[in-house]
Amino acid sequence: MSMAEKKGSRKLVWLIAALLVMTTSLAAANVYLLMDKNGGDKLAAKVVQTARSPIYVKVAPFTVNLRDDLCGRHLLYAGISLQVGDSTTEDFLNDFMPQVRSRLLLLTSGQKAEEMMTPEGKEALIEKILALFEEELVSGQPTLRVDDVLFTEFIVQ
Repeated sequence: MSMAEKKGSRKLVWLIAALLVMTTSLAAANVYLLMDKNGGDKLAAKVVQTARSPIYVKVAPFTVNLRDDLCGRHLLYAGISLQVGDSTTEDFLNDFMPQVRSRLLLLTSGQKAEEMMTPEGKEALIEKILALFEEELVSGQPTLRVDDVLFTEFIVQ
């Protein structure tokens, strides 16, 4: 190896070391800036929050007659899981599942079969189900955090 090549490789090593120090310093500064005044670490809380498994409340499958403007009769067989934001909502929904099922049965039985067969109809039904949880099921209930409605079974016949 020539003298010039040795100087070039040393410069490269120093350049990599300097970049490593700068990157580490920037990361440390970001972590420091994300910490709140009380010493709690928002970054750690955010990592824990995103790493947490989602909470699902399963609603047993049900069958309802659908409205039909045509002469035929149609049924909807649906299984639903509700994705909730906290354990308070999970506990409440499990404790008051008869009220939840009753509201779901009333809502779904008022739907038209033709609409339930389209993706847009299913999306509209999800929005209506989410709206159900904005109203009180029973007086004095906590604020419910129902984030999503997932169909686990869905047959229109």
